[in-house]
Amino acid sequence: MPLHRRVPKFGFKNINRVEYRGINVDTLQKLSDENKITSVNIETLIEKGLADKNDLIKILGRGELKAKLDVTAHAFSKSAVKAIESNGGTATKI
Repeated sequence: MPLHRRVPKFGFKNINRVEYRGINVDTLQKLSDENKITSVNIETLIEKGLADKNDLIKILGRGELKAKLDVTAHAFSKSAVKAIESNGGTATKI
C-alpha cells in the first residue's frame, strides 16, 4: 500500500489565523451601568478583567446598548458598530 494511504490524515490548521477576544455590546452596557464609564478602550477592559494584555479585542453585537459610549478596539462587527453609533457613540478601530 502506498505511503500516502498508510499515514493518517489530520485537519488543516491555518497559521495566519488572527484570534480575537470577543466582547459583546451587552457586556459594555453592564460595564457602563456599574462603573459610569463613557469611554471604553483596551486599558479599561484589561483593568476590569475582561481581556488580557496580549489579546486582540473584537466588539460583537449581541445584546442591547442604551448608553452613549466611545469604544476603541481592534475590530468591530457590523451590528456592534450600528448599535454603538445609533446611540451617538463612536467606534474607533486601532
